[in-house]
Amino acid sequence: MALAPFCMADKQTMPTPSLAFIPIDPAARMGLPFHKPAGACMSDTPQTPTRSDTGVPETGVADLGLFGKPLFQDPGARALRRVGVVDVGSNSVRMVVFDGAARSPAYFYNEKIMCALGAGMADTGHLSPEGRVRALSAMRRFSKLAEGMGLTDLTAVATAAVRDATDGRDFCEEVRAQTGIKIWVIDGEEEARLSAQGVLLGWPGAYGLVCDIGGSSMELAEISGGRVGKRVSSSLGPLKLRDIKGGAKARNAHIKEVMGGLAEKMGSQRDRLFLVGGSWRAIARIDMIRRGYPLHVLHEYRMTRQSVRDTVEFIRTSDMETLRIEAGVSSARAVLVPYACEVLARLVRTFKPKDIAISSYGIREGMLYEQMPQRLRDRDPLIEACRFAEDKDARSPGFGRMLYNFILPLYKSAPDPRKRLIKAACLLHDVSWRAHPDYRAEVCFDNATRANLGGLKHAERIFMGLALMHRYSNKRENIRFADLFDMVDEKTRAEAEILGKAMRFGAMLWMDKVEELGEMRWFPKKKELHLRLSPDMEPLFGEVAQARFASLAQSLDAEAIVKTTPA
Repeated sequence: MALAPFCMADKQTMPTPSLAFIPIDPAARMGLPFHKPAGACMSDTPQTPTRSDTGVPETGVADLGLFGKPLFQDPGARALRRVGVVDVGSNSVRMVVFDGAARSPAYFYNEKIMCALGAGMADTGHLSPEGRVRALSAMRRFSKLAEGMGLTDLTAVATAAVRDATDGRDFCEEVRAQTGIKIWVIDGEEEARLSAQGVLLGWPGAYGLVCDIGGSSMELAEISGGRVGKRVSSSLGPLKLRDIKGGAKARNAHIKEVMGGLAEKMGSQRDRLFLVGGSWRAIARIDMIRRGYPLHVLHEYRMTRQSVRDTVEFIRTSDMETLRIEAGVSSARAVLVPYACEVLARLVRTFKPKDIAISSYGIREGMLYEQMPQRLRDRDPLIEACRFAEDKDARSPGFGRMLYNFILPLYKSAPDPRKRLIKAACLLHDVSWRAHPDYRAEVCFDNATRANLGGLKHAERIFMGLALMHRYSNKRENIRFADLFDMVDEKTRAEAEILGKAMRFGAMLWMDKVEELGEMRWFPKKKELHLRLSPDMEPLFGEVAQARFASLAQSLDAEAIVKTTPA
């Protein structure tokens, strides 16, 4: 059987369109406000290294910025020391602690509290009293949690509600007095930039339009070539829309007018639309329910303009309480979803994106990306995450690379996106060895399809999951994840099985870091699979290994030929 490419190259690999970039104020690079509204917090200005015209620090180490200290002093760093970030939004206050692979950080801790700081601001001009109490309580809790985790400090940013409120400064001072946490207030364009950088952290080579919606604002940013271009901020947040007088008619007229102004500033956008923010994710969850979509992973979930229209109508005509329970959406978020639907419908109608993708990465991840030297940014987040997992959990860290080189002759003509998935699978092939043998194959599939992995489309998750499942089992019947298999076609399933069998056989021969013990060659025209063994390796090619090599050859519809090299 021919090993045809599994996946077509994503549009992200196509030639990058030209982009008009605007100059970035050095203060904005550090997360400081472009201006200081009445309620904004005053912050001391840290020193920043000189940047080149490309926006990369000439020192090779990113600006101190919000963190006040370098996170990546070594441009070649593989691991990230534990970093805590707090996002004080108009609707929620969230603490995230990052750890793990430097280029693809994992979530050591993640907690969100719905505070609705921005509720009622249209009428009062100040933060919601109830929301303020809840936010202060959340900040005290987060400060205590950080202390227990051994974090020296937390880096906190605040967005629309705090920057616009007349008592925003007072709130920041109260937080600092009670917790010691200094809040950095950023303006709308800086918020857009950091959110866009969060998308770049998860999608290398991404280009298109990033839309981040919070409680009190909505931001747009253009991305291309690993950089952020034009960006704008608006008041199209659900909390503010809810306060508009005159009902749905007045609200929709306002949305249309504001969106038209945003389109004039941003220009024509016909590429991918990346959606960042809790309201968008809630809509995506409901879209999954409407479609009966089996893989409940929000990151990289795709929608079309038509599916957006269908889901907006589905939400309008459904019982929201029943729907939110099924989708796992909080009550506080659910009441905002109808307003977010109105914005999304107009957004899609105005910009007409070819493709719509949900991003779980946003402003918090963008703060980390801001700190990364270019050498680290250029790495593949998928491969880095898999390499970190291997180092941490595999029986023989480093063997994955050897396994990849061993089976690579099967994929000489495969495109780079395919080889990338093969390399990732080889790095992960042994990380689930502690699972019970009866369930190890299923654990491998579950790990690949649901793990926190960036730069991985859903179909690619299924391909990798199937390959890793077949690393331990030849069967796909009676597996509890069988409903996910139909997300890829039979040809892809067969190719995943071949990869799994190749890894299974290779693991039989190379149980230690010993190189050049054997070589596999694939001749697709002749339908021959050759294995050359050294004399030292021949004893490893026992009965079970022979059977697995024969099984691999059978999957390729090939003749298995074994040769021993002279001593």
